[in-house]
Amino acid sequence: MIDDAVASAGLGGMLDEIITVHEAGVYKPNAPVYRLACDRFGVRPEEIAFQSSNRWDIAGAKAFGLTCVWINRYGLPDEYPDMPADRVFDDLKPLPLLLD
Repeated sequence: MIDDAVASAGLGGMLDEIITVHEAGVYKPNAPVYRLACDRFGVRPEEIAFQSSNRWDIAGAKAFGLTCVWINRYGLPDEYPDMPADRVFDDLKPLPLLLD
């Protein structure tokens, strides 16, 4: 199913890896889901920039220790102020700037 979604979006040749919650055996926001990327790439949580438009997902990733970017497309209030995102953008355009 994930392969079909990636192909349908035209992203097939742009992704190095695809990681799904299926591999962890649990769903977000459980820590083993976020740990998958650390294990796969051999990096510490703070070395991963995690992006999501779902604030609950950012809170789960932040609790695990990932560096988080909340894509707040609709200017929603922050539901989890005790676990703030490291950056907040209203769309995806600034993301390439994080690589510099």
